[in-house]
Amino acid sequence: MSEPTQSPQHTASGFAGSPIGDYLGELAAKIPAPGGGAVAALHAAQAAALVAMVARYTTRAKDADHRPVIDRIIAAADIAREGALALADADAAAFTAVGAAYKLPKGSDSEATTRTAAIHDALLEAARVPAAVIDAADEILALATELLPIGNPNVVTDIGAAAAAARAAAVTSQLNIEINVVSLPEEHAAAFTEVPARIEEITDRAETLHQEVLRAVRGG
Repeated sequence: MSEPTQSPQHTASGFAGSPIGDYLGELAAKIPAPGGGAVAALHAAQAAALVAMVARYTTRAKDADHRPVIDRIIAAADIAREGALALADADAAAFTAVGAAYKLPKGSDSEATTRTAAIHDALLEAARVPAAVIDAADEILALATELLPIGNPNVVTDIGAAAAAARAAAVTSQLNIEINVVSLPEEHAAAFTEVPARIEEITDRAETLHQEVLRAVRGG
């Protein structure tokens, strides 16, 4: 995360209360936030919403045998959606903290030391937020995978869309982790060494689910 030059504008009611047009306008504007971190979290939120929607379409009489599983998936997906929205707000807050840390005075040795510590703390938090988004994407992808065999076939493509959105959340989060970790001391950066392997695993699972959805659509 490079040093921001302007203050973020997204401060009102958070992403959960922001009209999509306003959000996209802010995303397109020359302001530091929202940016890729918020996009990643909102990918996860959309993935969770799609899973919940398919599950709610799988509450017909003929689905009665699967109702306990479906109800659990609905509840988990709704919680995941709200959590992902909160992470979008957390990313904006983390970016703001990084900017504030870079603006601290550094005229004396004491000030410089304080500023460096504040920057490291802020960058660490700015990496932790996308790491949490990866956790969310992982969970949502697992729910989508569990739902596919029992979900309403009339909306099966939305399970594939959820998988694609979860993958996008994960790979975008990796970028945001790496840009922050590169400026951290090695002992702090070490906490994120497993991210690339985890992203590869999530990507593979998302692609597998995508192919399974295609086979279902094609009647294979």
